[in-house]
Amino acid sequence: MPARERAYHELKFRILEGRLPPGTTLLETEVANLLSLSRTPIREALIRLEEEGLVAVRPRHGITVKAQSLDDLADIYEVFSTHEVKAAQLAARRGLSKTEADRLHALMGQMERATQRDDIEQWSRLDDIFHAEIVSFCGNARLQATLRQYWDQQYRARMAIMPLRPRPTQSDEEHRAIVTAILSGDEAETRRLHQEHRDRADQQALELLRRQSGTLPGGEAKGI
Repeated sequence: MPARERAYHELKFRILEGRLPPGTTLLETEVANLLSLSRTPIREALIRLEEEGLVAVRPRHGITVKAQSLDDLADIYEVFSTHEVKAAQLAARRGLSKTEADRLHALMGQMERATQRDDIEQWSRLDDIFHAEIVSFCGNARLQATLRQYWDQQYRARMAIMPLRPRPTQSDEEHRAIVTAILSGDEAETRRLHQEHRDRADQQALELLRRQSGTLPGGEAKGI
C-alpha cells in the first residue's frame, strides 16, 4: 500500500475506533512519528480526512479531531437512511439468488441468537454486515460508494451508543419483514418497511446519543 494510502487508512481507523477521540490535537510531526511515516504522505492523508469532516487542519498548528454535534448526526442519518432505503428497493427489483437469500437468512439467525444472549456488541457487528449485504445486492456502484462514505460518518456515534442499546428484538422482527418483502420482489413494501425501520432506528440512536452526551450550559448538545 502506498504511504499516503497507509497514512489515510491508519488515521481514519484510529479516529473511527476512538483511539484518537474528538478534541485530540497533534502536530503534523507528531502524526508522522505516530505512524512512522514522512510528513508528505501524512499531509496528503490529512487533506482527505479534512474533506471528509473528520479533522480540522490548521497550518503550523497541526490537526484537531472534530466532534460531531447531534444536528450533524441527524443530517448524516437523513442522507444515509434515504440512500439505504433506495438500495433495498433496488435489491427487490433486481431479485436475489438462492445464495444471497441464504446469506441474509443466516445473518438474521445469528443476530437473533445474539439478541437472546444479550450480546449487543456481536449483534451490532452482524447488523452492520446484514445492512451492507442488502446494499451490495442493489447493483448500483455509485449508490454503494455514497453509502460507504456516510457509513463512516455515523460509525463513531454507533460505537458510542452500543452500551446503551436496548435488546434489539424489534429490529430482528423488522429485518425478517424487510427480507420477506425483498424476496417477494415487492418494491413498494420493501421501501415502506425499510423506511419505517430506519426512521425508528435513527430516532432511537439520536435519543441515546442525547442521553450519552448530555448538554452544555444553555441547552446546547455536546459533540460526540
